[in-house]
Parts: sequence; C-alpha cells; structure tokens
Amino acid sequence: MVQLISSTYGKANVKFLKVKKNPANPNEQEVLEANVKVLLTGQFDVAYTKGDNAPIVPTDTVKNTILIEAKTTDVWPIEKFAAHLAKHFTNKYNQIEGVDIEIVQARWVKYPLKNGKLHAHSFRHDGPETRRTHLKFNKLTRELFITSAIKDLTVLKSTGSMFYGYNVCDYTTLQPTKDRVLSTDVYASWSYDPKYLPTLESVISKAKDGLFDNTYNAARATTLELFALENSASVQATMYNMSEDILKQVKEVQYVTYELPNKHYILFNLEWKGIKGNDELFYPSPDPNGLIRSTVGRSKAKF
Repeated sequence: MVQLISSTYGKANVKFLKVKKNPANPNEQEVLEANVKVLLTGQFDVAYTKGDNAPIVPTDTVKNTILIEAKTTDVWPIEKFAAHLAKHFTNKYNQIEGVDIEIVQARWVKYPLKNGKLHAHSFRHDGPETRRTHLKFNKLTRELFITSAIKDLTVLKSTGSMFYGYNVCDYTTLQPTKDRVLSTDVYASWSYDPKYLPTLESVISKAKDGLFDNTYNAARATTLELFALENSASVQATMYNMSEDILKQVKEVQYVTYELPNKHYILFNLEWKGIKGNDELFYPSPDPNGLIRSTVGRSKAKF
C-alpha cells in the first residue's frame, strides 16, 4: 500500500520585462525584468492517484496568468507582485489552498552620459547580481512567509582582511595572515516578521509605503559599507556584523541570513625566478573555496 505524501506543481521560468513610463514625461522610464515561479498546492490528489485531471489548473494557465497580471497590475516592487499573484490564485480557484512564489529580478540601472546626468531610458545590466523574493501563503491556515534577498553581488578588497588565531592541528597547512585579499559572491536574505505582515493585503500596503524597497536598499548598502570599512577578523565576524546592522535598521525583519563563499586569491611563488617578497601578484583559485553561512535573528525570533 502507498499514499501520496505531498505534491505541488506550477510553472517556472516565466520571464517578462515591463516598462513603466512617467505620466508627466513619457520619455522618462523604468524597467523591471523578472523570472517568476508559481507552484500550487491544494485539492489535486485525484490527478496523481486516479488520473483525474478535473481539478488541475494547467501550468499553461499559470503562465498566462503571470503575464496577464504583470500587464494589468503594478509589478514594483516584486514583493507586492508576489502578494498580488497569491491573492489571485487563491481567490479565483477554490481547489487551490496554497501558493509558493519566487521572483528573481535582474539588475538594470541607468547610466550617466558625458554631461553627468542619468539617461532617462537607457540602462546597463549590472549582473549577475539579482534581487529576489520568496512568498509562501496557505489559504486554510492563513500562514504567510516572505523572504527577500540579494544574490551574486560580487565584491573584492585588496587589503583590510585578516585571518589568524584559528585552530591548528597536524592537518593544518594554512599560514596565518594579517593582510589578505578578500572576495565573495554575496547571497544575503532577510525574512520578515509575520506580525508586521499578517496578510497579503498588508504586504501590498507595506509595499506602497516603501518597506521592501527601503529594506533592500538598506541591506545592500550595509553589505557594501561594512565589507569595505571593517578590518575583517574573519568572514564569520563580518557577516554577523552585517546581519546585526540590518536588524537594527529595519524592525520588520525577523532574521538575516548570509551565505558567503570565500573566493581565494593566492600569492604566486616567484622565488624560483629570484623574486622574493612578492606581495602584489596573486592568482585566483577556482576551487576549492570556503563557504560560510550564518543566520542572525532577534533574541526571541523563531527560525
């Protein structure tokens, strides 16, 4: 005997680019390029266990819905659009009891011309960095979770990083240093406290008040600021300080997670050529790399 334990389905890699024109000056525009995934849960068991497709909302319909709603509603910021999609699917179809929505936003930024002014409708792709959000909503329990993130923000500093005083054993070959190159691909995410965002309507309302854009900007600025200014004792210490700073700035954030690979740059040994004391020529090591993760929350936060 077997039973269906869990199931979900939907559409992934639904992509669009939307242009927003300033009503007062249509030549002044913004763009948002997104990749959307919507997964559905609910009363679909018979499709799996009995081959009965009656309750199934086709994945092609899911794709069409994403695109039509992107055309007919405001997609800025992506957290608001995710909440809008969650409302649509759970209200329109009785058999849909929950949604799991992920949106990845490409980073397009305006660039200055020779006169120093940003062009009104020209952009450069500041990738591979992306802005992301993940929203899960259960219609029956009313549970709502929303997490946003920055991914693939690549940074490097050529000094101002240390690593010494670590555990040493008979397997240790790494030499301590008080000056090294530090580089990483930042993956920072922050989860919102459900007490501040108890409903889909509250997500939409807070989006209009600027919560999600302001938090994204604060998290990105804090990451860049502390990475640059701290004389880092370790990746671990710096990521903790970044998390603490974000939590201090945004009361609606419940906890912050960082995942930082330590991309190693290693000094060339040129003594074979009679060159001693090389402290400026490095080679990027493709692998292996260190990988450090942490989650920092308020004292009573549940993870």
